[in-house]
Amino acid sequence: MCCGQTKFKSLGERVQQLTEMNVKRAVLRFNGARFKDFVKTTPRNYSVVVMFTAMAPQRQCTICRHANDEFQIVANSFRYSQVYSNKLFFAMVDFDEGSDVFQMLKLNAAPVFVHFPPKGKPKTADTFDIQRFGFASESIAKWIAERTDIQIRVFRPPNYSGSLALIMLGVFVAGFLYMRRNNLDFLYNKSLWGVGAVFFCFAMVSGQMWNHIRGPPFIHHTQNNGLAYIHGSSQGQFVLESYIVIVLNAAIVIGMIMMIDAGSRKGGDVRMRQILSIVGLLITTVFFSVILSIFRSKAHGYPYSFLFK
Repeated sequence: MCCGQTKFKSLGERVQQLTEMNVKRAVLRFNGARFKDFVKTTPRNYSVVVMFTAMAPQRQCTICRHANDEFQIVANSFRYSQVYSNKLFFAMVDFDEGSDVFQMLKLNAAPVFVHFPPKGKPKTADTFDIQRFGFASESIAKWIAERTDIQIRVFRPPNYSGSLALIMLGVFVAGFLYMRRNNLDFLYNKSLWGVGAVFFCFAMVSGQMWNHIRGPPFIHHTQNNGLAYIHGSSQGQFVLESYIVIVLNAAIVIGMIMMIDAGSRKGGDVRMRQILSIVGLLITTVFFSVILSIFRSKAHGYPYSFLFK
């Protein structure tokens, strides 16, 4: 072979090299040369999901760090799962290490997730829509399953903050009951137990248990460095979003209680009963409309529109 001539790797050599690199790290770092060798070179019998990012501190891309954390979770979940194979690899191209790749693909923003299929060029659906679905691990895994038919079950690192908070709450309640051990009449208060039961229902309906299992982020940083409080998909939810749902449900219940109380009162000031019923109706209508709007934005269309035809 003459000096300066490039040696092209065979498909088997490329797959073997990718597999060996994948043993050391779940997300492979590609520069321009490696991207051409392992992604652009054909033939391929494997898919590559590439995150194009800008992680250098001078780029000040806050969202890139959050997206990288979620991408790493998906890649690690795949590497340690039963469906792991050499048919799918995860990689990242940083702008400062592969600016030529950004120019070749005409990318002018980061982060961007692109699926490169084994055959042919990426289609529109092979670019993950961050604006619509966010970049939570579960959303990325669902998109990968749609493009590759590989189902990845996301395993997040354990978060003991919730368990610690529950233990501290238990210690506080136990201490409070011990200090009030000679006066426990409040335990027989039906209103207290009723309020507690209602708040428990609010917590369950709002998705607190889902948050405890999935461990989603508190809020979402958008691609424009903004903040999103509501997840764009019905398959995801942020922590703050669950708190918003609690407040909205509580407001709806308060409005209904005001209407029921106004209707069940016998005698008294009729004008006050009218005011309570009107205010309760307004509160219920307004906050139910808000929570319905959130549902429609996540479901991408109101599924019961046939009722209005």
